[in-house]
Amino acid sequence: MEVKSKSMELKKISEYEWEIPKHGGMKVPARIFASEKLVQKIQQDRTLMQAANVAHLKGIQKYAYVMPDAHEGYGFPIGGVAAFDTEEGIISPGGIGYDVNCGVRLLRTDWAVEDIKPKLKQLLDTLFTEVPSGVGRGGLTRLSDAEMQEILAKGSRWSLEQGYGTKDDLAATEDYGYMKQADPEFVSHTAIARGKPQLGTLGAGNHFLEIQAVDKIYDEKTAAAFGITGVGQVTVMVHCGSRGLGHQVASDYIREMEKKYGFADLPDRELINAPFNSELGQKYFKAMCAGMNYAFANRQMIVHWIRDSFKKVIGTDHGMKQIYDVCHNIGKIEKHKVDGEVKELCVHRKGATRSFGPGREEVNEIYRNVGQPVFIPGTMGTASYILVGTDEAEERSWGSTAHGAGREMSRADAIRRYRGETVAKELEQRGILVKAASWKGIAEENVPAYKDVDEVCRVSNEAKLGKFVARLVPLGVVKG
Repeated sequence: MEVKSKSMELKKISEYEWEIPKHGGMKVPARIFASEKLVQKIQQDRTLMQAANVAHLKGIQKYAYVMPDAHEGYGFPIGGVAAFDTEEGIISPGGIGYDVNCGVRLLRTDWAVEDIKPKLKQLLDTLFTEVPSGVGRGGLTRLSDAEMQEILAKGSRWSLEQGYGTKDDLAATEDYGYMKQADPEFVSHTAIARGKPQLGTLGAGNHFLEIQAVDKIYDEKTAAAFGITGVGQVTVMVHCGSRGLGHQVASDYIREMEKKYGFADLPDRELINAPFNSELGQKYFKAMCAGMNYAFANRQMIVHWIRDSFKKVIGTDHGMKQIYDVCHNIGKIEKHKVDGEVKELCVHRKGATRSFGPGREEVNEIYRNVGQPVFIPGTMGTASYILVGTDEAEERSWGSTAHGAGREMSRADAIRRYRGETVAKELEQRGILVKAASWKGIAEENVPAYKDVDEVCRVSNEAKLGKFVARLVPLGVVKG
């Protein structure tokens, strides 16, 4: 079967795999993981064209990959994954993203839905107060330049030293909450100034804090290893990243790379890059890792305040143990097999989640025999999923899968079509409470603005990019 999209030939390889054959200046083909239903959605914007453009980049290995939730982004599609040889290849801010280490952290609890429901509104009100959200709201800390340098160097370890969280949280955070390659020296004063007032904040857009309930368990053994013990169990999910600091890091280095290398030989100027091993490429990589550390510290502090909120309302935070914290919008140095040879690669995951199977040394020790937890959140009125990484994902997608439902409608379109007040009322009628900084924020995150998260996760499961563990449904949501 062949489909034409934006003058792009798309061949069906299997039920859940499609390919743009290598042509023109493409160094490798592009490989898309999607069902027939999702392919139709993906074809509505420039996602496929962007994937083909990524395949032009120097040092790219095997394929330019596209995850099931993909949609058009800056340079790379969101949901784009590509790996570059560290000797011959490049690093590109457009392949990592502006919100560096935008990630998802999940807590399990000992409570059931009936324990929480009577105090759900009070919990949301308290969380909204304790955890600042929205574009303009600052954090609860005031930081010096020296403290910011420490945060960028230490990540979650800084938060722990300040009394935010526990050692168990770090044991259950990707990379243990700390990127050792980080160097704050390469983060601009402007980026640091933007980050100072925002530490410990959710931000706006698709960032959220959600109280959930386990709706279905697919794999009881793995679920138990993650601390999921039964249907009706309450969980708490947080989705946020590096805020203005990460955005500024990307902006700074896009400008520097344009100055030094230009974009005359690129199919899209948004794919501006530097050789990974160049001085500028290394500066960006170390600054990006510092941005990752900021995001780790940010989520660590938010989790601390979530526990405080439950203490105030429920009387205790006993049993609120972190399951894991996963990263999106990252570039990491990993070893993978390429044509039978183990190579060191710089893997770009733009709006994609690492999905390593059992045994990989990068998987945290507590889950190394099980595989890495994967969280794929929906939006307000839809389910979210827990999956686990697979060996097949390592072979097929550099150990990567989707990171969310993926937008189907622009924020501007959503605001034109929906009223936040109406959306909130409809959700309340379904038993889901929403607390937000603005009605606009609710309107732009309305369910129809996104692809079907159930379908996205089904494709991930069927394509063996991540295996189903459990399904979570929302009870109450705090939005920016």
